[in-house]
Amino acid sequence: MLIQFSIKNFRTFKDKATLSFIASNYDKDTREDENIFQDTNHNLRLLKSCVIYGANASGKSKFIEALVFMKRFVITSSKDSQKGDKISVEPFKLNSVSEKEPSEFEVIFTHKNILYRYGFEVTNKIVVSEWLYSKPKTKEIELFYRDYQNFETHKRSFQKGNTLIKEGLIRDNALFLSVAAQFNEKTSVTLIEWFKNIGTISGVKEDGYKGYTVRKAKDDNFKNKILELLKAADLGIQDIQVEMLDLDKLPNDMPKELKEFIIKKSEEDESAEFISDVVLTSHKKYDDNKNLVGKVNLSLDDDESFGTRKFFALTGPVLDSLENGHTLVIDELDSKLHPNLVCKIVSLFNSKENNPKNAQLLFNTHDTNLLSSGLFRRDQVWFTEKNKFGEAKLYSLADFKSEDVRKNDPFEDNYIRGKYGAVPYLGYFDNLIHQN
Repeated sequence: MLIQFSIKNFRTFKDKATLSFIASNYDKDTREDENIFQDTNHNLRLLKSCVIYGANASGKSKFIEALVFMKRFVITSSKDSQKGDKISVEPFKLNSVSEKEPSEFEVIFTHKNILYRYGFEVTNKIVVSEWLYSKPKTKEIELFYRDYQNFETHKRSFQKGNTLIKEGLIRDNALFLSVAAQFNEKTSVTLIEWFKNIGTISGVKEDGYKGYTVRKAKDDNFKNKILELLKAADLGIQDIQVEMLDLDKLPNDMPKELKEFIIKKSEEDESAEFISDVVLTSHKKYDDNKNLVGKVNLSLDDDESFGTRKFFALTGPVLDSLENGHTLVIDELDSKLHPNLVCKIVSLFNSKENNPKNAQLLFNTHDTNLLSSGLFRRDQVWFTEKNKFGEAKLYSLADFKSEDVRKNDPFEDNYIRGKYGAVPYLGYFDNLIHQN
């Protein structure tokens, strides 16, 4: 489970920003059984969901981008680049000092009952530093520490790393962890697995994960779970049907390489089937007397609303995370969705019944309705705010003094009124109106 994620000097965040899933003691009597997972191995109370609010351009999406970058760089740095290739990281550019300094990323998490702390500093040219610690029980153990191309490793617990160092196999623009995993170092392989299981998706562009949901819908058990969610969302969908590709009628706009790949595979295996991206939704059909007379199939892409398409696309990642206890990160979850549907998705992760493996959800939103839904504790609500120097900061509702923010306060009204900050200053609009 994700415990804490920190960044420094990345995009709009100049100073260190940390989001923690550790539950505060202030809200111990608030949704403790539903929203909290008790990690008895490490004596931690961990939140199942967190939400980030803030004005436009305040850093909400940039914070999630930082996690996306860290995941991608950890997984690919050893194999998708060559010596001398640039690292696609961007420091805070509105300061003459920070623009020349490295960007820092660190994550603390548990995986297979062991607590890990892993992080690195990078410029767009090299890895400046990198570190990995594990905590099987009570004592934290340093597995390795890297300072540029100087390495210190644990002789027993990270033995294979020593061989990689001696043979000079770690490039200055690649992560030690990534290289070690390529050479089957046991701990590194395990941690890469954890990073791969973090789902990071955009709530604005569902094309990237719609295909995943379509593929999962070929499994009858998973399809039934998708249908349960679609019916619970009151979208009028009774059934879904995934269309298979007709090899004799492949689309004209299909890339040539993909066409050749499909044809080659079908020749190698005559029983092979290929899923298209066409999904049909089944709806009830009535006569003028409101009697049910049958069903009609509609095209998901051509006939259904933007919100229905997005909700369908989301069902795959949401169900997969819940089934496997993974962390799901969504940028702009509320885009195209009714507030009640957003509430339902959040409630699935907070639910003890629907989330028995303690999956986690992290997302940003402008949907203030959630603040009055009763689904969140104070420690689950986070804000981003940018100062006049363009520097973003991240803080939690639980950071306020208890006398300033009480658990029964009208959070939505207070937020909209600006009591917690993280809202746009619109005084200039008033000035423009008065001038006219």
